Order: sequence, then C-alpha cells, then structure tokens
Amino acid sequence: MRRFLLAAICVAGMGVLQAATPAATDARAKELIRTLKLSLLPKESGYLGIIGVSALRVNIGGRMLAVQSQNYYMLTREKPINYLHWLEPDDTHILVEGGPVDYFIFHPNGQVEKVTLGFDYAAGQRPVVAVPGGCWKALRLHDGARYALMVNTLSPEFTPDRVRIGEGAAWLKRFAGAAPWATPEKLREFIGPNWIP
Repeated sequence: MRRFLLAAICVAGMGVLQAATPAATDARAKELIRTLKLSLLPKESGYLGIIGVSALRVNIGGRMLAVQSQNYYMLTREKPINYLHWLEPDDTHILVEGGPVDYFIFHPNGQVEKVTLGFDYAAGQRPVVAVPGGCWKALRLHDGARYALMVNTLSPEFTPDRVRIGEGAAWLKRFAGAAPWATPEKLREFIGPNWIP
C-alpha cells in the first residue's frame, strides 16, 4: 500500500511539473528576447537581433559587401510564423534552443522542400538548415513548441534591397500542388498579411 501511495504522489507530482513547464518556457522566451535585445521583425514576423558582419568583404556586382552577416532569430507561440520572403543571399539557420521549426523552401526551378529544424535526429530533424540564395522560404513553429531560438548567417551580408516579402496569385499558382502540403490554402497562409494583389 505504501508503494502504491508513493507511486501516486510521484505521478501527481510529475503532472504538476508538466503543467508548470509551459509557463517556464514562456518565461525563458521572454528572458531570451530581453537578454539578446531581440526586436519584433515587421512584415516577416518573429523577433530579430543583429549580431554583426564579417570584416572580410567581397565585390558583388560592383558593390562591396561583407562576406557574411549574423543574426539571432526567434519564433514564439505568439509569433509562430516567419512569413514568405525571397532572399538573394544564402541563408543558413542553426537551432540554438527550443523548436522544432518547419522550413518550407521554394526553389526558382519550381522544386519545393519541407525540412524540420530540430534536435530529434532519429525523426529526421536536423540542427542546421541551409537555404540557397534566390529561394523563397516560410517557417512555422511546431504546434506545442513554445519558442525556437536560432542563429542565421547570410552570405554575402543581408541588405534590405536584396529581399522581397510577400507574393501574389502568380506565385501561388506556380507552387500550388508541388507537394502534398503545398495546397493553395497553406501557401496563402505562408504569405499571410503580405499578399500582393
């Protein structure tokens, strides 16, 4: 009888611990936003913090750019989507904490990919996702995940004139049906408030 009561108390205690975990991870996300000085990223959504740029420079079309720039990027339960955008530079994301996060990548040749950034390697997740320059991408935090803190490096460096946020009907038609998950409804969700009529 004593063992049964002890087991019941342990199970009840585990339930209390599990119930407290979401609040702790929400507090952790807030702590990371504050400590790393992350700011809300307009249009794309999520939180961004600039780390810096490399000292080494390269000539791109007659323009000198840093070989690489680095940022912190975070999705949270309240901001779970990084809306569709196109980037000229290569963009590599490394998961630091939290997750997992699905990456939906749209290549210029019409190919699409869904890659999961996470730490469950046996389930096919990976800790690094590299998105080639010239692709569109959207990110979605997994349901049940509280946040994901990533570091991303862009090569060559990010500049505001080499990104496009949002798309419209022609893009939707081009990629709809390219994969089972690429339904018109899901693609429209990725574009979100950045729909271009």
